[in-house]
Amino acid sequence: MNDTKTSPLIGVLAIQGDFERHAAALEEAGANASLVRNAEDLRPGGELLDGLIMPGGESTTMLKFLNRNGFLEELKAFIASKPVFGTCAGAILLAKVVSHPAQPSLGALDIAVERNAYGDQRDSAILTLDTALPGGPLEAVFIRAPRIVTAGPSVEVLAQRDGFPVLVRQGHILAATFHPELSADRRVHRYFVAQICTDAH
Repeated sequence: MNDTKTSPLIGVLAIQGDFERHAAALEEAGANASLVRNAEDLRPGGELLDGLIMPGGESTTMLKFLNRNGFLEELKAFIASKPVFGTCAGAILLAKVVSHPAQPSLGALDIAVERNAYGDQRDSAILTLDTALPGGPLEAVFIRAPRIVTAGPSVEVLAQRDGFPVLVRQGHILAATFHPELSADRRVHRYFVAQICTDAH
């Protein structure tokens, strides 16, 4: 556990996906992690978390879960004011437009996403990609990954695969179509933690 006085407390949506690995990655990146399973978990001790990670999984199943007990509305309010990082299905939920097939989303990030664009589980891949993050090429683990087909003018592209964005940032929102928690490289999580620490000052 990191120093709670100086380290941000970041939630990890614990519905599906490898949320435990995200929590471990956050700890390695210098933050404190807290699992989020309901709206109340967004306010541990009565105060909002400093940020939130929305992991991979199956986006339609995650939406059904979030629609229970007012969780989705609380999440929308949280995303409007706090840093959020969506990976794979989490990126789909954050997107403004979702296709293949279409589905509702939180519409918080100005990207259009095509679900399962790189094929099924057999088409998963581990690639090394150029990135705007310091430290050289980045290992990226793709599992039934979505594709960001368009990104708005205010969206910063931090890494690409075959000309398509795979790591993007718009203001306080970060999204990846790959799984940084499955790599030993913690730069993406460190980038998100640094973003939160910067926003706090």
